[in-house]
Amino acid sequence: SQLMISRRAFLRRLWLHFLVAVGIMGASLAFGMLGYMLLAGLSMVDAFLNASMILGGMGPVDQLHSDGAKLFAGFYALLSGFILLGVAGVILTPIFHRLLHHFHLDPDTSDVESGGAGQPQSAQV
Repeated sequence: SQLMISRRAFLRRLWLHFLVAVGIMGASLAFGMLGYMLLAGLSMVDAFLNASMILGGMGPVDQLHSDGAKLFAGFYALLSGFILLGVAGVILTPIFHRLLHHFHLDPDTSDVESGGAGQPQSAQV
């Protein structure tokens, strides 16, 4: 029963969701880099490469030699799959919400974007 928010407010909401998604990805990347540096003994650049490749769904680059590093890489890969799905959800949620809201608007109310003041339009008989 609520009116759709303005396009400007929607873009602001979309931008905030994008920033949250970037924060989640950044924290996940930092966690992966730390694990690769501590458990696999990789340099910061190599750890970044491996963590970003797994986080992006491509797979590891360097050969891992210790069991701890291999276990970390496996669990990080599983976690990364969920993170990728979650981040996609965070980014797409405002778009789907707006789309569903658009199709469920009450036909007797005017849309904010169409220039209406948000008041119900009078019925013409």
